[in-house]
Amino acid sequence: MDHCLSLPGAWSDQPWEGDHVAKVGDKIFAFIGETSVGLKCGRSRDEADEWLRRYPDDASVMAYIGRYGWNTLKLGGAITDDEVLEAVDTSYADVVARLPKAKRPPQPGS
Repeated sequence: MDHCLSLPGAWSDQPWEGDHVAKVGDKIFAFIGETSVGLKCGRSRDEADEWLRRYPDDASVMAYIGRYGWNTLKLGGAITDDEVLEAVDTSYADVVARLPKAKRPPQPGS
């Protein structure tokens, strides 16, 4: 997903064979699949569940890390491209905010 890698300081990694991710600093903000993207969709599971309520056929809790607010969002379904891009930006911003200040990338306009 080109948008993930266009964000300041973002880079592509393959930490496990066959799994492509986008990172900022040393932290993952997106799990990139061919037909889906895994993102931090809320600060808590309750907050991330809003995606499941709105898109029961196109959003699901991610295995292992879902309890921390991570969801898988299906691409090309009921979730619009704009909503996916906004979710990517939100996941990225959440991860950047948790990085130590010294590891945060410079943001445009700062």
